[in-house]
Amino acid sequence: MRFSILHEHQLPQPWQAGDEHRVVKEAIEQVRLADRLGYHGVWATEHHFLEEYAHLSAPDVFLGACAPVTDTIRLGLGALPLPLAYQHPARVAERAATLDLVSDGRVELGTSETATGAELGGFGVDRDNRRAEWSRALELVARMMVEEPFAGADGEHVRMPPRNVVPKPLQKPHPPLWVAGSRRETVRLAAERGVGAQTFSFVEPADVEPWIDEYYETLASDRCVPAGFAVNANVAVAVPMMVHADEAQAIERGIDGAHFFAYALGHYTGFGQHEPGRTSIWDDFLARRDDAGFARSIITADQAPLDVKVLKGGLASLRGAIGTPDQLLELLRRYEDAGVDELILCVQTGRTEHVHVVEALELFATAVMPEFVARQPAHDAAKRERLGDAPLRALERRAARETVEAGYAFGPQDGGAASATPDDTGAGTGAAATPSPARTDSRPAPPLAARAASLRRAAEARAERALKAFVRRSTDRRLEQTVGSRLGLKAVFAGMERQYVPERAGGFAGDIQYDLRGADGSVRSWTVTVGPVAAQARPGASADAKLKIAVSLSDFARIAGQDLDPVKAVLTGRLELAGDFAVAMRLGEMFGQ
Repeated sequence: MRFSILHEHQLPQPWQAGDEHRVVKEAIEQVRLADRLGYHGVWATEHHFLEEYAHLSAPDVFLGACAPVTDTIRLGLGALPLPLAYQHPARVAERAATLDLVSDGRVELGTSETATGAELGGFGVDRDNRRAEWSRALELVARMMVEEPFAGADGEHVRMPPRNVVPKPLQKPHPPLWVAGSRRETVRLAAERGVGAQTFSFVEPADVEPWIDEYYETLASDRCVPAGFAVNANVAVAVPMMVHADEAQAIERGIDGAHFFAYALGHYTGFGQHEPGRTSIWDDFLARRDDAGFARSIITADQAPLDVKVLKGGLASLRGAIGTPDQLLELLRRYEDAGVDELILCVQTGRTEHVHVVEALELFATAVMPEFVARQPAHDAAKRERLGDAPLRALERRAARETVEAGYAFGPQDGGAASATPDDTGAGTGAAATPSPARTDSRPAPPLAARAASLRRAAEARAERALKAFVRRSTDRRLEQTVGSRLGLKAVFAGMERQYVPERAGGFAGDIQYDLRGADGSVRSWTVTVGPVAAQARPGASADAKLKIAVSLSDFARIAGQDLDPVKAVLTGRLELAGDFAVAMRLGEMFGQ
């Protein structure tokens, strides 16, 4: 198992003059130290407008500064958001290739579709289209780094005439491709596109193992059609890290930073209402951390084996890899046994002091990392045996490189009309007077089962978009009359039955009771019985519910339509929980979120 470090350039308020400059300089020093100590890589995210959580909006510039002061460490651009309003695919290909040349071929290209309202709204990205835009852009980026010249694109999301996108990367055919996310669905998607999967949900080793098994099973199946011209078969998992010989000291140095990292991410992706330039996430974190699942009081030094997430006395908290070298070794062996290829260590978090990060990187490299480095050749050999010829078979399903018909040319007076608005015949105007490129596409027709699955997913996506749109434009009264009606609730709970994923239940079996309040004070109860194979829903209360959820009918409809985040509903008192909080934390995963 390899080890990398993550940089978001976190900077909690209050800010002082020169703080951003200090954070950048400290980060470069941490990367230089990690290179000297033998860490595998550094991942630098691209985020925008996420005050306090991420002040790193130009990772190519940051990693460009790291390249000349390092020798072997891999430089991870990741994840770069690919929806088109962020940046054109050609710009992504150019930036990645330039950094690859500057660093002598050390780039890893991570991508994402992005989920925060700050970024999607700031750039005008359509939330419902971002997955499709990411998928298409990833294919185009790979083609641009390989085709000489790039044969152009004429699709729903991108229209571009043939151009030779230069420079080309040093690594051939292109740097390893990745996609980042926080859900099992993203890991499955990565396998379907033949790229590496990064998960930032701080998942337990036992929970991530079935994700990894599914990843490699999908990679070996006909569902894998690579987005690029090489398959990158790797799964990376992020975890907070702080290590010290004294457990109490490790907790003191690292736990607040780890908790802030997760809280600030939740603020932007789940429950936060943000006033730009005014909201202090750090102050909110200190005031509300217990209610948000980051209780400081239950993280104690007791020399026990580490769990990523801790439940005690009705409170939840995050722990991660924060402890002594022996505690970290035991936890990381479990990740290794689960099949994790790369562990991404979150060290530059919250207000964690630079000197403590440096000391932790040094101790980890000397007291923890060597055991795993020694086993790396055996791990690689076992993975090659597990994969067999699956990557080659997957690449055979991929379309060939496209070519441009001889004679195609552009002139100094050509403009952008051809790549903007099609005319009635479907051809462009302006530059379209030039001969259009003839493209070759040798991708075989997908199997019948794959086409059927694709049609089913498309139908489900259309239905989900329709529900979201209906919920957004409806009043509470209308939602109670429709979604909250007998037939409406029957449809919602039937959907939960269909979406149930047994392996995500974490061994839980039992009843979950929903008490849905009407505006007139009435309560309609429904019970979902979770089993090892299926879930069954029925109207009425349970005699032995393991978890009870109380919420208004209208808010239940808004949660179902993704117009109300359940975490935010809990924090604001609109949704009440009683019973097993561990089950509550798994609900989204269990029912196919």
